[in-house]
Amino acid sequence: MNLYSDAFVFFGATGDLAYKKIFPALQAMIRRGRFDIPIIGVAKRDWTSDQLRDRARKSLEEHGGIDPVAFAKLSARLQYVSGDYGDEAAYTRLRKALGNAQKPLHYLAIPPSEFETVAQGLSKSGCARDARIIVEKPFGRDLASAQELNRTLHQFFPESAVFRIDHYLGKEAVQNLEYFRFANSFLEPIWNRNYVERVQITLCESFGVEGRGRFYEEVGAIRDVIQNHMLQVMVLLAMDPPTDSHPEALRDEKIRVFRAIRDLAPGDVVRGQFRGYRDEEGVASDSQVETFAAVRLHIDTWRWEGVPFFIRAGKRLPVTATEVLVELKRPPQRVFDEIKPGQSNYFHFRLSPDVFVSLGARAKVPGEPMMGEEVELIACQHSGEEMSAYERLLSDALRGDPSLFARMDGVEAAWRIVDPILGDLTPVYQYESNTWGPAEAHRIIGNDTGWHNPMPAEGSGE
Repeated sequence: MNLYSDAFVFFGATGDLAYKKIFPALQAMIRRGRFDIPIIGVAKRDWTSDQLRDRARKSLEEHGGIDPVAFAKLSARLQYVSGDYGDEAAYTRLRKALGNAQKPLHYLAIPPSEFETVAQGLSKSGCARDARIIVEKPFGRDLASAQELNRTLHQFFPESAVFRIDHYLGKEAVQNLEYFRFANSFLEPIWNRNYVERVQITLCESFGVEGRGRFYEEVGAIRDVIQNHMLQVMVLLAMDPPTDSHPEALRDEKIRVFRAIRDLAPGDVVRGQFRGYRDEEGVASDSQVETFAAVRLHIDTWRWEGVPFFIRAGKRLPVTATEVLVELKRPPQRVFDEIKPGQSNYFHFRLSPDVFVSLGARAKVPGEPMMGEEVELIACQHSGEEMSAYERLLSDALRGDPSLFARMDGVEAAWRIVDPILGDLTPVYQYESNTWGPAEAHRIIGNDTGWHNPMPAEGSGE
């Protein structure tokens, strides 16, 4: 199915995700001239289309600003359908609102527990015929629930019509990581176990759960970001070049890496919880949910055998940033004895909030002694995103390009990796806010060089 969708329907139109992400993305797409189809919001609230337009205006005032020309076009195309998701009459009204549209794109910005109800309603009303559907993560809570969710969706939509959105894959910085890997021939000869010592991926947040304690109690750091965002970044770093530019060629290579990642064992993970988390509203007084996790992974392939991949994610850490550090092995002969462990070359990818790619090297300092210092050679650097992740992903889904969306077998493979460590199989260690997590996390990576801690973005004030 390669034809462009001729209508956009988003369920959960009055919700938080639509307010923060979808309305700004829609206006941006219209401003770029990429969006000229009906837009239909569906939700349970007894609203009118004018009330939804007012909601869209407030959303844009808060998130990115109003473009008068683009917003006028957005308002003219925006309709609202109210009704309970289990009520057949709501889908009859939706079918009427679609008019002559025959290939709609349905976005389920709603809890996963309602996916089956909506998919069934779309199918019974004829709204699912020749349609595509976007589902928002989480894609299940574990391997078994992910498999059940996939079976449910496939009752009503073929896999080619299902788009599982992980906004991280649409970020400019993640796109830059993929491009840098495969557009430069100098990387390939050294991008393997012969030259790479280890890989670190860190996603740190200086804030806590922000009033979402009840939600976070059901998720935790491993389910929230490691099973999806961080594993996706790891796969981009580790995958072989795709055979061509076809979307499935890229996804096939990702799946090969997912299948080669060894299942995690309790000894491969350290979980932490910031002190004060249990005082948050909706959090149990004896909660064992992790707000920090550090894991060690291995990829059983010829390219990566023996190279550890370390992933760390947590809340209430000193800064908010996402970084990748690919550490290269030291030169095989110590010509200069002053080079100590931890002073190897490296590639440094900053994915957020600012974006840069750099190479770490050593250069001699002026003077008689043969002494050196670490220098960082910046390959590229910019301050932000020209296109939001949601704008990029919605544009791709509308034209049927699945490249940046998670495929069923990839989702299940990612759950298979983390399934053995879910729950309370490992202890949760307390850590203080504004620190780099519990001290026990050092045993995961070893004490010779330790974790690379991201620095605050310039001008961030952190």
